[in-house]
Amino acid sequence: MRALKALVIVMTVLLVGGTAALIAGLVWRATHHAATRQAATAPPPAAARPFTAALDLPAGASIREMRATGERLVLRIALADGGERLVVLDLGSGARLGTIELRAAR
Repeated sequence: MRALKALVIVMTVLLVGGTAALIAGLVWRATHHAATRQAATAPPPAAARPFTAALDLPAGASIREMRATGERLVLRIALADGGERLVVLDLGSGARLGTIELRAAR
């Protein structure tokens, strides 16, 4: 009889402890999820100011392809002599970040 009484007490303690841990976990997830949800729904940063930019292409060159990747715009330019060049521009300011000459392997 004593063993049965002890077993009932131990199982009751485990049941109450498990229920308390479950409730604590739910409360913790609800409060942390609300914080990340607020961060995710924060307004986006202010839009960049309008700008005007000019890109000088060599004589006879033409733009073959444009690709926007993140905050960059990559232009593939076909040159008059048959070569190609990549021009990387910043979408926020229109500034030229760099130029890559594409050459055939020798």
